[in-house]
Amino acid sequence: MDAHYEQVMAARQKLADGPPRAYFAYSTILDPAAFEEWRHQHGYDFFQLPPGTPAEGLDLGLVYDFPSRWWDGRVAGLEDRPGAVVHGLVFEIAPKDWPIIQHKEGAITQMCVEREVRVRTPAGERTAAAFTTAPARKSVDGPVSPRFVEALVRGARAAGLPDVWIASLRDAR
Repeated sequence: MDAHYEQVMAARQKLADGPPRAYFAYSTILDPAAFEEWRHQHGYDFFQLPPGTPAEGLDLGLVYDFPSRWWDGRVAGLEDRPGAVVHGLVFEIAPKDWPIIQHKEGAITQMCVEREVRVRTPAGERTAAAFTTAPARKSVDGPVSPRFVEALVRGARAAGLPDVWIASLRDAR
């Protein structure tokens, strides 16, 4: 557990019931092993992701623009890239659980910022919230983290994302 746990739990208590928020996940939250380790380390063993729906983030690309000490190299965020897609899952997150997602994605520590993205799911196009590197934290100095790429690949496989996407993730090494 870290110092942000109390902040997250206080935020959860203030949130009322309401409609879920659409969350487009494309990163290590899709890797069951990495997510379970994070949940346990941060005291969120009670939290489970709901089932996700395969989705394509439209007009987006991955960019390895955040140097992470924990991952020992740069990790991925999103950039606007007309015509490109990022594969992931859309989750419907209850309002009271949104602070946990914000913590996982690094918004609480100001490493990442929330942004709206357009996604295509089997049911059609819609908007969802995603997280990307905070502008003040962006840097392309140093190597891409091999351990992070491995987690992306494991997560993409676990989520059943397309083989061509998984191959493109491997190429980031």
